[in-house]
Amino acid sequence: MTVAKFEKIAGSACVVRGDDVDTDRIIPARFMKVVTFDSMGEHLFEDERKAAKGEHPLDDERFHGASILVVGHNFGCGSSREHAPQALMRFGFRAFVGGSFAEIFAGNCTALGLVCVTLGDDDLAALMESVELDPAQEVAVDIAARTVTSRAGVAPATIPDGTRDQLMEGSWDATGTLLDAGDTIERTANALPYIDN
Repeated sequence: MTVAKFEKIAGSACVVRGDDVDTDRIIPARFMKVVTFDSMGEHLFEDERKAAKGEHPLDDERFHGASILVVGHNFGCGSSREHAPQALMRFGFRAFVGGSFAEIFAGNCTALGLVCVTLGDDDLAALMESVELDPAQEVAVDIAARTVTSRAGVAPATIPDGTRDQLMEGSWDATGTLLDAGDTIERTANALPYIDN
């Protein structure tokens, strides 16, 4: 099994404004009564989208097909449910740019190969405005260079060293890493004197 390695995620973007967007808002609990994550994307921000009556950014045709979500501060706070990044991924998002992310949410994203980077407040505000004015533009999240590039310019981005290394080396996928190491695991197990082969 070959694990995907990421250096850059590029595509169109969508902006969801507001701070402290919690996982209950991202995917309401009533949609978690399923055996698989397959349909999670259909219910992303379900309650907010219904309340907005077609005016939510995810329902705006200008943002359809976006692979990058631009958010505010403390995105993904609240409960630690992994369903939130699953729903975002299955809706089509591959990367997130924000002011800050809840730690467990960011870790759950990394475990799925999803990228979370942060920008300073001025750069984030400029990116949001730029994307809302020109949703068709390409936004590039460069993990290797630690930058976010858009028509607003090139902004320095922050991503923890360990997370960056995992994404670039392909070690973010714990199952894939384990499967790739199968022969090494077998050799080590066979060499242990207390294992009865």
